[in-house]
Amino acid sequence: MNDPTPPAGLIDWMRAMFGGGVTTLVVAAMARLLWHGQEAKAGRRAWIGSHLWMEIPTAIVMALVAEAAASWLELSPSATTGVIAVVSYLGPRGLRDVLDRWLTRKP
Repeated sequence: MNDPTPPAGLIDWMRAMFGGGVTTLVVAAMARLLWHGQEAKAGRRAWIGSHLWMEIPTAIVMALVAEAAASWLELSPSATTGVIAVVSYLGPRGLRDVLDRWLTRKP
């Protein structure tokens, strides 16, 4: 039997329409495209080129890492999607830098 309550927000709507896996990949891809757009606007990358293909595996791997971390932290599905967006936006280098700063901070 279907639940008659409508989705509470955009993330819930996306999960209801597309499922969790597709929502995860869409959010990760959008975050990587946002990062790419900011890099291109700053002149550090070309807007269009073959380098964009490398954003696909980056988005997928970062989504998997973020989903695993959110599962370990026992976050809700909506919070998990937010973590996926942030970690995908940061990418491998950004995540490394954040973790390095967090792990080496002084009390």
